[in-house]
Amino acid sequence: MNLQIFQGHSPELAQSDVNIVIDVIRAFTVAHHAFLRGVKEILLAGTTNEAFLLKNKYPDYLLAGEIRGLQIAGFDFDNSPKKMAAADIAGRTLVQKTTNGVRATLNALNADAVFVTGYSNARTTAEYVKQIIKEGATINIIASHPDGDDDLACAEYIQSILKGNETLSEEEVVKRILTCQAAKKFFDETQPQFDSEDLSYCIKEIKKEFVMQVFCSGHLPKIVRVNRDELPRFTASGKRMQAKK
Repeated sequence: MNLQIFQGHSPELAQSDVNIVIDVIRAFTVAHHAFLRGVKEILLAGTTNEAFLLKNKYPDYLLAGEIRGLQIAGFDFDNSPKKMAAADIAGRTLVQKTTNGVRATLNALNADAVFVTGYSNARTTAEYVKQIIKEGATINIIASHPDGDDDLACAEYIQSILKGNETLSEEEVVKRILTCQAAKKFFDETQPQFDSEDLSYCIKEIKKEFVMQVFCSGHLPKIVRVNRDELPRFTASGKRMQAKK
């Protein structure tokens, strides 16, 4: 396979078979726990204005996200996986707007299949992609934080699974997540707005049989839950995917 890792939310990406976008701290850890809590779908908004316009049109939608790591005024949720893991959201539609993960995903739609993940769903995502790709597939792994070692460690972990060499251990990935620059504020007592317990969700792999796939249909790209025994439902452009040959 032709496999490359990119870092940042706006890299130049050529058309590929699969793009995997990573945000460990915390957007796609939040998304993972939202699906574990039964959320129906997650729409991806590039701006707060887009999110509020959707909320005005569909008052039942829930808004989740952050600016500089903090909850956006008027949003229902911030970017905390701890809070999302206890939220009553079954059957609801979530609208997510974040600095890195969502932005990187919107930049990565030029692929036959797009998946998002944090570390919590990294192995499941990698094993699923390995299962569906054709020989010679082109895969981009995007570590969405421009200089975050948490996302880069997760990207290298996924790469090692896809290549079948497992060169990066789970313990090494967890250590790099906890010691990265983005994690420091969660241990800073002068910044109580950042809950250190969020990181316990970001470093725990959860073995559930689904991945988070992105496709475009309707007003905004959305993340949907796809079970491990299913083929991807759609390409990022909204077309149904054909079975692997």
